[in-house]
Amino acid sequence: MSQERTRKLAVSGMLVAVIICLSGFYIPVGASKCFPVQHMVNVLAAVLLGPWWGVGIAFCASLIRNLMGTGTLFAFPGSMVGALCCGLAYAATKKLFPTCLAEVGGTGILGGLLAYPVAVFVLGKTAALFAYVLPFLVSTIGGTLIAAALIVIMEKSRALDYLRRVLAG
Repeated sequence: MSQERTRKLAVSGMLVAVIICLSGFYIPVGASKCFPVQHMVNVLAAVLLGPWWGVGIAFCASLIRNLMGTGTLFAFPGSMVGALCCGLAYAATKKLFPTCLAEVGGTGILGGLLAYPVAVFVLGKTAALFAYVLPFLVSTIGGTLIAAALIVIMEKSRALDYLRRVLAG
């Protein structure tokens, strides 16, 4: 295994740990709760590691949270689709704004819609097609804003360039 892949694997493991450790953190938003950490990590992974690493991180975090009893099956479609969309957007554009839009659209809209068959066919619940879109949007917007702020700060302090150099070997 190359040094670059080993470093990316180590960073991925740390990002999964961040998601697991902070998964209970939420921000009250009206009558709902914004759980931003997964979405923040999706954007950070897109910028630092790429789309496939981001999807792997999202899958591992969702699996561990489900095995621990702190997550639901809805974590899989939301986090993984969002990670893929924002990772592909960053790979194509190398720009933060389209990456953030892709995370919001991927998790909030596509992931929210994909939660419907999970609810109906896997969990046997009665649900409307768009029932999960709004809650997914609330969390992904919060996490995406936090990630965007972190990335802008890291860019201005040159920490992002340093991290990219370290990951590249």
